Amino acid sequence: MDMMTETTPESLYASMLRQSLWVVTTRPARGPGIQAVLPEHLAYQVALERAGTLFGAGPIFEEGDAAPPTGGMIILRAATEAEARQIAEADPFHAKGLRQFTLHRWLLNEGSMTLTLRYSDQSLVLG
Repeated sequence: MDMMTETTPESLYASMLRQSLWVVTTRPARGPGIQAVLPEHLAYQVALERAGTLFGAGPIFEEGDAAPPTGGMIILRAATEAEARQIAEADPFHAKGLRQFTLHRWLLNEGSMTLTLRYSDQSLVLG
């Protein structure tokens, strides 16, 4: 970076990704009925993934890896809050009243992702 160029927060933000995503946090991680609906929930998540709607999802641990998860987090690609809410409400856990969720808009600015595609065995490694 040229030290002579003025860098302000505004000039830095202008070049960032600034992609709106929607973060769904869910609770509780466990409870009556959860195990019975888990296959349906996972199938819904995989369908969202294959449609390009699901950016990422997984459990939340508040006391380290040894403790059981306390909830979950789902990151969605959606054009509007209403669309993201509709997607979250359709999750079988939410639709059946087994989990409560909160919805937050997340502006993805910084970060990176590394992919290694190995031609020899057709494997993909995320790093």
